[in-house]
Amino acid sequence: MNDNNLIVSAEWLAANTQNPQVVIVDCRFALADAELGQKQYQESHITGAFYLDLNRDLASVVGTHGGRHPLPNIAELAEKLSAIGINSSETLVVAYDDSRLAFASRLWWLLRYMGHSKVALLDGGFSAWKAAGYPVTNTLSEPREGKFVVKLQPDMAVDIEAVKERKDLPETVLVDSRESERYEGLREPIDPIAGHIPGAVNYPWQGVTDETGKVRSTSEQKQRWAELEKAEEIIVYCGSGVTACVNLLSLEIAGIPDAKLYVGSWSDWCSYQL
Repeated sequence: MNDNNLIVSAEWLAANTQNPQVVIVDCRFALADAELGQKQYQESHITGAFYLDLNRDLASVVGTHGGRHPLPNIAELAEKLSAIGINSSETLVVAYDDSRLAFASRLWWLLRYMGHSKVALLDGGFSAWKAAGYPVTNTLSEPREGKFVVKLQPDMAVDIEAVKERKDLPETVLVDSRESERYEGLREPIDPIAGHIPGAVNYPWQGVTDETGKVRSTSEQKQRWAELEKAEEIIVYCGSGVTACVNLLSLEIAGIPDAKLYVGSWSDWCSYQL
């Protein structure tokens, strides 16, 4: 485990797969093929890992507004977390994906939002685990008994009204986490309207890791956010409130805590302009 307790190496996890205080969660997913992550898990996953699906477990049904990945039903998610052996304030949850933390970070953020701070991400994801030669299996993990008690942290999330009220305040910085082409409105592969929320600055989430999915050093994360470290309030968004969590992780590593997630993100914002 690294010095900030937010990232664990494949080596560390391999030594702790049998640790009763550790629960491993596979968060692999593909936006273009919603069933792919589940299939990948069933074919091969880290021994002992459980699977949580972005659409079915880490989000709720899409409505007219609220974005493409609204927050899940918190009570239902708490039941699912209990059923995979997570005990509040005791269990270390280690989440992984194979998409440079895009989906594992959503679980990382959700757990913290629900009051569980003992959560880390696997550096380099499933690819790093396989590359190191550690064991994988297709055996599905048996349910475990746990007790997850929600202690919601509502200040971690904001809605469209809060963004409208605060985005132009001098002490607030609004961060768009999408790649620059989408931020600039040159390309929009998913949402019906291109562009960004007026006043937002662009920090593409892919910059948090290198091309292999390894998290860049703490000093690089600090350097990345140097211009924003004095901001009183940072609100982060992306397309649907998922990859923005990678930037929230980066801010945490950089020692800039308390940044907020605009859950609905651009998909919610632009839904009011249709």
